[in-house]
Parts: sequence; structure tokens; C-alpha cells
Amino acid sequence: MGVHSASEGVLAGLDPEQRSAVTAPAGPVCILAGAGTGKTRAITSRIAHRALSGEISPRHVLAVTFTARAAAEMRHRLTLLGAQGVQARTFHAAALRQVRYFAPRLLAGRAMPELLDSKVRLVTLAAARVGLRADRAAARDLAGEIEWAKSSLVEPGEYVVAAARALRDTPHEPAKVADVFTAYEQLKRSNGVIDFEDMLRAAVWGIEEHPDVGEQIRSQYRHFVVDEYQDVNPLQQRLLDAWLAGRNDLTVVGDASQTIYSFTGATSAYLVDFPRRHRNATVVRLVRDYRSTPQVVGLANAVISQARGTEARLRLELTGQRPPGPEPDLRIFTDEPAEANAVAARCRALIDSGTPAKEIAILFRTNAQSEAYEKALTEAAVPYVVQGAERFFERVEVRQAMVALRSATRSIPGETPLPTAVVEALTAVGWAPDAPPAGGAARERWEALAALVQLAEEYAATPELVPIGEAASVERPVTLTDFTEELARRAAQQHVPTVDGVTLASLHSAKGLEWDAVFLVGLAEGTLPTTYAKTVEQVEEERRLLYVGITRARQWLWLSYAAARSPGGRARRPSRFLPQLDRSGGTERAGASTGGARRPERRRTQIVSCRICGATLLAGPDRKLGRCPTCPSDIDDELHERLREWRQRVAGAQKVPAYVVFTDATLTALAERRPGRPEELIAIAGIGPRKLGLYGESVLALVGGAGVDDVCPEKTFEISS
Repeated sequence: MGVHSASEGVLAGLDPEQRSAVTAPAGPVCILAGAGTGKTRAITSRIAHRALSGEISPRHVLAVTFTARAAAEMRHRLTLLGAQGVQARTFHAAALRQVRYFAPRLLAGRAMPELLDSKVRLVTLAAARVGLRADRAAARDLAGEIEWAKSSLVEPGEYVVAAARALRDTPHEPAKVADVFTAYEQLKRSNGVIDFEDMLRAAVWGIEEHPDVGEQIRSQYRHFVVDEYQDVNPLQQRLLDAWLAGRNDLTVVGDASQTIYSFTGATSAYLVDFPRRHRNATVVRLVRDYRSTPQVVGLANAVISQARGTEARLRLELTGQRPPGPEPDLRIFTDEPAEANAVAARCRALIDSGTPAKEIAILFRTNAQSEAYEKALTEAAVPYVVQGAERFFERVEVRQAMVALRSATRSIPGETPLPTAVVEALTAVGWAPDAPPAGGAARERWEALAALVQLAEEYAATPELVPIGEAASVERPVTLTDFTEELARRAAQQHVPTVDGVTLASLHSAKGLEWDAVFLVGLAEGTLPTTYAKTVEQVEEERRLLYVGITRARQWLWLSYAAARSPGGRARRPSRFLPQLDRSGGTERAGASTGGARRPERRRTQIVSCRICGATLLAGPDRKLGRCPTCPSDIDDELHERLREWRQRVAGAQKVPAYVVFTDATLTALAERRPGRPEELIAIAGIGPRKLGLYGESVLALVGGAGVDDVCPEKTFEISS
């Protein structure tokens, strides 16, 4: 195959927008790529097309992204396209490779410092040096704050002002965090180690301060590609600018609507401002979504269309390319246990009908939400894996709490009420019931232990029955020993096979992944958006999190929230980002179209729950059936046929269409629910007092086993005017 035919072959199968991205002229190119629009195909095809046409050499290309998985996928696709030799790496891997290569020259023969795997140990020591006692959770929060500062090019002496300007929710008083930051830097130097941000800075310093190093790197890398450009932080942009050194052969790809890591220092500003920073830049928009059904895409568009702020300037309206699929399923439950149990039951049904467990995901806002779903999936015999988080009973704080609870069985009096005993025992591991931390890892630690307290309250509500004779028993309050044994049993049950399991993941850790079926759970105010989202910008990032979650689904999408955390708990509102519903159980009727607008009239209707899973039913047909469309039907087919024949005869006698008597949905509801009394009949949506008077006696007779001939010949059905 000739050079021309090989490069043209790369274009085969591309859509018009992808082809525009691939064939864009040399120079600055910005590809705005929506979720599922084939961005990896577009950028790898662009590299391959340029290489195979002889425009560039693969060895002169550096493509950078944010995860080793994405870099490996890029290298694999380039190899398949015939563009071997391209360096596709993460920012950190590319910087580390360069620093190691040039270390003898940069360090004048000194050994390269050891690279820290984690900041936590040194941060703990630094905190102690300035008078702060930091456990592992607190040290993780402090380490995250130091990473934000260093990624944002903020020095220890600048931290207080920078944190205030960025409205940071700091784990301690900003001045104290700055002290820890300073002590951490001193400890690093005295221990002869560097962290990942130091390594990126070393790469920048090597290029900017050593002309020979900069010249050699610029000679090697002449064409640059940056994936997920909306996630670049100031330090990474500084390194990219050093690599470019004023040159403009740069292709970036990103989606401002998927900017969800600003708390780490990432900013979409570089993507938003790309055309301004790079004059005559080519901008291409990829909007054809090949991942999700049009129904999922439509919901994603509806959610992100309400976005405001800087990122909304680059908002893309996606167009679904797949065949139509089921509508997204919106469920409302009385409490979180009911929600978790319904999700687990639906997962079980999907697996039983042929969907692989690994193609199902349950996504939530915080890792602390996973415990309820781990428990529900275990009880439903559904295997699962936890993505980006420790399993609940394997978390350090939970293991410590279980040790403390076992120890407390020897010191806390047996008559102490179980919830009180658990709270007392957990104070030994630093938990306080009325003092949740501000956020971050410490908040998740607090919520994990709070989940144990809630579990104790639920467990205490079901006293043990102790037999006192052959036919009698008495209630015995459950003890702390009983509870620790229950926890051990639950922990043991959760060790289920995980090779092909349902994925449990936070919305942040789900980015870049996709599944056939996605459950977005806990979509209530205070959780999504989180209560810690106080500014407009923070709330908008929470909206983008939901958008990212929606666009993970290929075929089936479930969105749900619980009206209360626990049975009988305080009522909560659904997330403001969900499609608008009548929050009171009523419906909105538009004003008359003549004579100007009038105030919408609210008509209250009865709230109907699914008789199988308990979800609130919103659609009219579902309310009539008394169940969700995905819940199993228990229809009596023989009764359904008799009802249809009876309806046909009645409609003929009255000379009206059959649906005037009863709709198909009402007949199905009658055959499924099989009412035996007038009050059960009128409880079916669509059957009011008038139809009860007209047809009630006949319908109840048919449900009771009567034949159509038994009820029709002797009846007349006159409709009064």
C-alpha cells in the first residue's frame, strides 16, 4: 500500500466532524469532544494520518494524557493504525522519563532523589512538628491541600492568600496548613526525597534553566497532543509551555462539560481560552454520540443545558447515533435502604436476563454511600467490585472501630442501650456524633463510622426473642456483643467473587468508563449537590458530575433518590439537577391560550407506589398498573381475555369506542391486581365513582370467576347525559 493510500485509509469510517479534526492543518487545533463522540479515535487518527502521509515523523510526537490506562489505549490504537514510535504517556511519566535521562547533567553527578509514592507519612510528621495531631484521614486531607497548592504553583508563603482567593475549604486554619506545608518541604529536603509535583517542576526547571537540555528536548519532540485538556492544572500547563517553547504544533482535545476535578487544581480555563491564546487556531466540535441511546443523550443534554458559567460557553449538544432504547428510569423511594434493595433487585434481574455483571455500575457522590449497596447486593447474591475505594469493612477506620467495639464489650456495662454503647466505644477512635468535619477524607471517615451507629440503631430496634417455654418467649435487648458478632458476619458475607461483578464507584472515579446499565443513586439535595458546594462555580461542578454520570450509560439508565435517609427520617428534596417534576405529587396544567397567561393551576393527585419495589410511580400507565414497567408482571391471562371480551360487548351496546369503557392499561391493571372489593377497584387509577357505579359489579364478578355470558345478557349499560 502506498503512502497516499495508507494515509487515506485512516480516514475510512470517520464522520464529517472527526474527518475535519484529523485533516486540520498543522498548527494549533482544539477538538471539543462530547462524551462518547470518539475523541480517542479522532486524535490517534490525526497522528497516524499525518505520520503516514509523511507530514511528520512518529518519533517526534509526544501525546500526553492523565491515566496510564488512557495512554496504553492510545499506544495500542496507534500501533493498529501503523504509527509506531509515538510517545504516548501521562504527564508524570513523560516528565519522569526526561528528568531521569537528564539527571547526570542536571544534578552534576549527584544521585537522583527518591520519588515519594505517597505524601501521607511525611505530612503526618510535618503536622506533628507544628503541633498538629493528624491521623491518617487528616493527613490525607492535608496532603491533598499541599498537592493543590503545588499544582497551582503556590508556594508555602503564598498559601493563605491563595486559599482565600480560591475559596478553599481547608482542613485546618489556613495559616496552620501553611505551617504544615513549610515543614513538609523541609522534611523532604532533609530526607533527600521529592514528590510528583517536584518532579514536574524539575522537568520545567531543566528545560527553562538549561538551554542544552531544552534544545535537545525540543529537537526530539516537535508535535504535541494533549488529551482531557479540561483537566490540566497550572503546573502541567507550565511544563507543556516549556516543551512547546513558543512553537504552535499543538492539538488539544477536551470537554468543558466534564470539568469535575477543580478541587485538585485542574482548570478548564486553558481549554476555554485556547482560541485566544493561539491565534488562527482550528476549532472542531464532535457532537455525534456513539456510546449512548438517544434517550440517554437527550437526558444528558437536558441536564447540561441548564449549566451556567465559564464552562457553559463551550457546551455541546450531543446527537445520539445508536438505535432507540428504553427511557431513563426515574425512581423515588421512601428511604435509602428501600432504594438500595430496589437497585440490587434490578441488578439481579438484569443479570438473570443476560446482562453481564461487569456491564452494570452503581454510581454515587461519596464513597461513604457504598456500604448500603454492598449490603443489598450481598443479600441479593449479586457479585460486585468497588472502584476507586476500599470495601466498607476493609477501610482502616472501620477495622479500627470493630476492634474498639470488641474491646468495649469488656468495659461497657451490658445494660447500656446498644446505640449508646456504640457511640461510647467509637469515641476511642476519635468519632464524635455531633461534630462532622468540613469535608474530604476526614468527612468520609466520619460518615463511615456514623453508618455503624445507624446500623446499631436499626439492629437495636429488633430485640431478640428468647424462649421461656414450649409456647412462650420474651424479648431480650440486643447487646454490644451481639452487635460485634453481627458486624463480623456481615464482613464475612461481603467477600464474594469479584471477577465479574457489578461496579460500585463514585462519580469522580467513573469518569472515562462506560457500562451497558448505570444506576445513579442518592440524587438528593445535600448529596448532589453536596452541602459543601457553596459558590455558583462549585454548584455548577456538581451539575457536571451528574452529566458525567449520565453519559456513562450505553443502554439502561436509572436515577433515584430516597425521600429520607432512614425509615421515618427527615424528608429531603430531590436534586435540583433532575428533570423537573411535580414535587408534591400533583401535575401542572398550562394556562388558557387565549386572553394572556395565567398562573398554572395545581391539581393534587394521590401518590402511588409500585406494589413490587416501592418506588413512587410518576407515569400515568404505571400508576394504573400499580408497578414500574420494569418490575415483573403477575397478570392473569385468562382473566385478561374475559375482561377484553366483556369490554367489547359493553362498548358495542353503548356504541362507543372500547377505550371509553376502560383503557388497555386499566384492563391490564385489573388482570394483575385482581380487586375483590369496591374499595380495591376504585383504588386503581382511572376508575372513579362513576365507572364504579356503571361497571363495578360486573368487573368484580368477572374477577371472582364469572363468565362473560354470566354478566352481560342481564345487564344494560346506560350512560346518563
